[in-house]
Amino acid sequence: MKNIVKGLALALVVVFAFTSCAKQPTQLMDQAKAAIQAVVDAKGGIYAKDELGKLDRDLQAALDAVNAQSKKFFKKYGPAKEMLTKVAADADSVKALIPGRIAEAKAAAETAVGGAKATLEEAKALLEKAPKGKGTKADIEAMKADLAGLEAATADIDAALAAEDYFGAKDKAAALKDKAAAIVEQVNAAIAKVKR
Repeated sequence: MKNIVKGLALALVVVFAFTSCAKQPTQLMDQAKAAIQAVVDAKGGIYAKDELGKLDRDLQAALDAVNAQSKKFFKKYGPAKEMLTKVAADADSVKALIPGRIAEAKAAAETAVGGAKATLEEAKALLEKAPKGKGTKADIEAMKADLAGLEAATADIDAALAAEDYFGAKDKAAALKDKAAAIVEQVNAAIAKVKR
């Protein structure tokens, strides 16, 4: 009987030692959170939205796994540690993608801005050739006012480019190009009408 009691006591000591040794992987949790924050700081919220969302979901799943294990008597943090390590590695991969995406967005914005400014110049040149007659004077003045407004809007586009808001600059350039193209179309229609 004495041996059984000693054996049970020894077993309890061993079990207690093993359960107290299993500590939460706080360092891995901090590393994963820091890696995700690095993605956010590198403008991941703009240029890697989907990937950042997946990283957040994966981190939450890993933290839930840690939390679930912390409530158990026999804690096994192995799977949670693997999840946290993967989140940190994935975050580093996403962060590496961002500079390329920024360069692509910048190139696309600059192309859109160039196209918009070219269309604006075309509209200004065509407006000078517009047929001037009794019934067209008011239309020409209205188009000149529209073009002046569009020309002023190019400053906003240039400011967006300077602020590295490439998606905003591209959208504004597309809107400007559409409006300038509409003026080009109106002037071409008036020229064609006079030629008939």
